[in-house]
Order: sequence, then C-alpha cells, then structure tokens
Amino acid sequence: MSESVLQRSKSRENSSSLAGVKKVILALQHLVAMFGATVLVPILTGFDPSVALVCAGVGTLIFHTVTKRKVPVFLGSSFAFIGVINSVKVAYNGDLSYAQGGIVVAGLIYVLASLLVNKVGVDKIKKLLPPHVVGPMIMVIGLNLVPVAINMASGNYIIAGITLGTAVLVSVVGKGFSKQLSIMIGVVMGCTVSAIFGLVDLTTVSQASMLQIPAFNLPKFSMGAIMVIAPVVLAVFMEHLGDITSNGSVVGKNFIEDPGLNRTLLGDGLATLFAGFMGGPANTTYGENTGVLALTKNYDPSILRLAAVFAILLGFLGKVGGFLNCIPVFVMGGISLVLFSMISLVGAKTIKNNNVKFNIKNCTVMGVILFLGLYGTYFQKYIGINISVPITESVSIGGLSLAALVGVILNILLGFVFKTPKADRIEI
Repeated sequence: MSESVLQRSKSRENSSSLAGVKKVILALQHLVAMFGATVLVPILTGFDPSVALVCAGVGTLIFHTVTKRKVPVFLGSSFAFIGVINSVKVAYNGDLSYAQGGIVVAGLIYVLASLLVNKVGVDKIKKLLPPHVVGPMIMVIGLNLVPVAINMASGNYIIAGITLGTAVLVSVVGKGFSKQLSIMIGVVMGCTVSAIFGLVDLTTVSQASMLQIPAFNLPKFSMGAIMVIAPVVLAVFMEHLGDITSNGSVVGKNFIEDPGLNRTLLGDGLATLFAGFMGGPANTTYGENTGVLALTKNYDPSILRLAAVFAILLGFLGKVGGFLNCIPVFVMGGISLVLFSMISLVGAKTIKNNNVKFNIKNCTVMGVILFLGLYGTYFQKYIGINISVPITESVSIGGLSLAALVGVILNILLGFVFKTPKADRIEI
C-alpha cells in the first residue's frame, strides 16, 4: 500500500473519530438541557427520578421510531400533569400507582387523537382547541403550581431567593449556551450556598450504590384517578403542536406534514404509555432541546437518540439518584417558582401571539376556565363552596380537569349562540 493511501486512510479515521467525539459532546449538551426539568417533575410528585430518566430516554427512542427518525426532539417529564398527579396522590393516600393508571389512559387518548388527526385533519382539531381555550388552560397549570413552589421555598426563603435570582440573572444576561443552563446553574448555586451553611445531607449519596435497578412500578386503575388526570391531555395537545411547529421552524422543515402530526402524536402517546406502565411521569416534547438545536445549528436526529441512550444509562447510576434526593427542598422551591411562572407566561403569550379577540364569547370562555381552574387553589377557602364533580367518595373532578372539560364544551355551545362563522364552527 502506497504512503499516500495510508495517509488518506489515517485522515479518514481521524475525521471519523472527531465526528464521533463531536456527536457525543452535542448529545451531552442535549442531556444537560433536559436533565433539570425531567428530574424536577418526579421530585415534585414523588416518582423515582431514575425511572423518569429511563422513561424519557426510552420514550424518545420510541418517538423517533414512530416518526421515521426524522424529527430531532427529546421527550422529557411533563409539567402539565404535576398538579393532577399530586391531587390523585393525596386522594389515594400517597399511592402513585393510581396516578400511573391515569397517565396510561392519557397516553391512550394521545394515541386515539393521532388516529383522529389522521382521519379528519389538523385544522378541525385546532378549531376544537382554539387559543382562547388553550391559553387560559396553560395559565391555570402554572398558577396552580405557584403556591406549591412557595411552600417548598418556605424552609429557607433566603437561599430559595438566591437560587431563583441566579437562574433569572443567567437567563437574562447569559450568552450562548449558558442561557440554556440557567436552571441547572441556579440549582448548583442554591446547593453550594446550602452546603456552606451545612444544610445539605449527603447521606443518600454515600449510601447509594454505583449501579442500581430503578424502582419500576406497575400502574393501578381507578375511574376517579383517570377522570382527574386524563383531561389534561386537552392542554398538552396544543403544547405538543406548538413544540413540533417551533422545532420544524428551527430545522427548516414542516414536520406537521412529514412525517405528520398523527405520527408525532402517536410517538408522544406511546412514550407516555410506557412511562405510565413503568412508574414514571407523563412525557412530552421538550422546547429546551429545540433551543439547543437553534444554538448549535446541528439538526441531526441521531444526536438526540444518542442523548436518549445517555439518559437511560444515567437512570441506572445509583449515585445520580442519591445526589438528586439530597438537593434541599427550598432550593427546588426557588427554581420551581421560575419554571411555574414561565408556564403561566406561555399561556398568556398563546393568547397574545394568536391575536385572540376579546369579544363576549371569548372572554366568557377564558373567564370560566380561569375561575374554575384557580378556584380550588385560591378562592375555595374564602367562599367555602366546593366546585367539583364527584366521581368516588374520595375523588372528584375539579381544578384544571373540570376547567378543561367545561371550557371546550362551553366554547362549542357559545359558537352557536354568538353565530360563529360556519368555517370556524365545530359541528356536534
């Protein structure tokens, strides 16, 4: 073999090695982007963070398989389900298995929605869930969680404030990739200050084994829990549509058409189904990772699949789970206040960016959704009347679930009363 051939061969090997290293680094960036939010949801609800990581990784691989490996997204734990999961947890004496049953059914609804979209088309589904219905529902999700964050922060408001302030500061003044790490930097700062004052207990880290089998758990099914959790799908449907649209805008492709919204919904639904059966929170497409795509300008879906494999491996590292369990509650309270407030702002932006008309019909629908959705959290103790639909002796439909159902039905009915143009009307 000539010297020139050997040189070309070595050059190709070096180029391949560099490409492999670059791919690993890019995958790790995606892992960092999703990590904070994905493990925060199980920490706030009581699920095992290690199971959540495994479910996020496997769910992402399921999604990529269903969508013909074309869409560069990562699926992580959904914030939309936090409130209803905690409600079911309380109603069933801390048994999260019943919440898992509700998550499984939510995943099935997603699968059915994918079949419906394939049958009737995207436009008719969007008319059923217009911005003046979805926007207030998203606002209710965030606003209902704000008191939870404040209660968590009450253990040490000063350190919670430092955590919150750090995350906001990095988000505002940070440059490049550091903006994507604002949540993690805030948590690290909060933990560092807590450690300085001796407020971090590392016992769980020292006692944890290097390798572990995550605490997988099978679901239990109860109509009461299902009726509380399943309606949240109405809100996350539009969240999914927005994420897939924005992801396509960044990449420069129309993923709503190819591989199709029916396939992306099916991937999301099957991932949520898997999480429900394994003991993890519901999964959803992550905007955080779309931000990484925009930053790196590298849209290779295989990088997201590599990040998914890393997430699965991380779930089996016991030391990681031990570290997550030793993060002070007030630190998580400070960071949660940022995230939950951002959810509320997304709802407000949904109304603003879609130029919703503030006429009698739309204002009535938005007002009813906000009132019913926030009543149990903010008004019930002052008014003294419980607004909910009883399912069992211990479980009833209220809050976001009731607001979502009433909002959709009311919007359809008022469309006839106020003579909505036929092209925009939902036939029942």
